[in-house]
Amino acid sequence: MDYAPIGPPSPVCGPGDFPFAVVGLDHDHIYGMCNGLTEAGGELRWAYDPDPAKLERFRRTFPQAEAARSEEEVLDDPAIVLVAGAKVPSERAALGLRAMDHGKDYFTDKPPLTSEDQLAAVRAKVEQTGRKYAVYYSERLHVESAVFAGQLIERGAIGRVVQVMGTGPHRLNAPARPSWFFEKERYGGILCDIGSHQIEQFLFFTGSTTGRVVASRVANYAHKDHPGLEDFGDCLLVGDTGAAGYFRVDWFTPDGLSIWGDGRALLLGTEGYIELRKYVDVARDTSGDHVYLVDGRGEHHLEVKGKVGFPYFGQLVLDCLNRTEVAMSQRHALTAAELCIAAERQAEVIES
Repeated sequence: MDYAPIGPPSPVCGPGDFPFAVVGLDHDHIYGMCNGLTEAGGELRWAYDPDPAKLERFRRTFPQAEAARSEEEVLDDPAIVLVAGAKVPSERAALGLRAMDHGKDYFTDKPPLTSEDQLAAVRAKVEQTGRKYAVYYSERLHVESAVFAGQLIERGAIGRVVQVMGTGPHRLNAPARPSWFFEKERYGGILCDIGSHQIEQFLFFTGSTTGRVVASRVANYAHKDHPGLEDFGDCLLVGDTGAAGYFRVDWFTPDGLSIWGDGRALLLGTEGYIELRKYVDVARDTSGDHVYLVDGRGEHHLEVKGKVGFPYFGQLVLDCLNRTEVAMSQRHALTAAELCIAAERQAEVIES
C-alpha cells in the first residue's frame, strides 16, 4: 500500500498556479499521487480525512497541507483546481461526483469505481460539468520502465503490438490491511482492484480504444478465514485493434522476495518484443525498471531507473489548466474501468 515513487522536480507551471487538495487517505497510493503532482509544480493546500491519525501521518510527509475541518471546507474553496483522493474503492466515485459538482477536477486512486451504476453516473457527470475524472493507474504511469516501453512502441521499435501479457502479484501482509480490504463490495474484487492496472496497460500498449473480456476467473485458494477476499484472478482480453491480452493478479508474493511484488509485462510486436521487469530482476538486481528488448538488430538490456521520469503528472497539471487531454483521455480512463467491472462480473469462481 505504500508504493510512492519520488522523481525529480519538473514543474510545468509557476508557483501558485495549480493549487490542489486531498480528501480521503484510506490507501497510501495518495502519497505517490501527491509526490507526482507537487513535483510537477502543484501546490498542496488542504488535506482532509475523518480519521485524525491518518491526517496527522499524512501531514508529517506533506506539512504544507493545512488540515481541513471537513470535506466541505475543501470543496468550497474556489481556489482549488483539483481534488485528489484515495478513499475506499466503493466510495471513490461519490467523492468524484461531489468534487465535479463543486467545479473541481478529480484525481482518484485505482480502481476509480466499483460498479456499473457508478460508471454511468461518472460519465454523465463528466459530460454535464466538463470536469476531469483522472485515474492513478500507477503500475504504468509511475513506473519508468513502463513509460519507456510506451516511448519505444510509439517509435515503432517492435512494430504493431499484437499481444500483452502481464503479471501483477502483490504481497498480502494481511495483519496490516484495513477491514474494507477483505470485503468484496468495498474493494470491488481482485480483477477490478489490482487488475485495473493490467487492463489499462493492455489498452495503452496495444493502442486499443475499447475491448472485450473473453474469459475471466477468480479464486480464494489460501485465505478461507477471509471469505470476501479473492487471492487469485486472471483474464483474457481482445482489443478493438485485434490485439490479444492475458493477465494474472494474485496475493501470493512470498516473504523472501525483496519487493512487494514481481510485476512484469511482455509486449509482443510484429517486429520484436519487450519484457518489463518493473520492480525487481529476481536474484540479479533489486533496483527494478529493467527493459529487455529483442528486435531485428539483436538483444538489448536497458536499465532505465532514474533516466525517464514520470511525464504523466506534468501533463495532467497542464490538461487541467489548459482544458486539454494529453496525459490520458477520459474515454481511456473510464474504458479501463468498464472492462474491470465486466471482468469481475463475468468471472468464473474456480474456488472460494
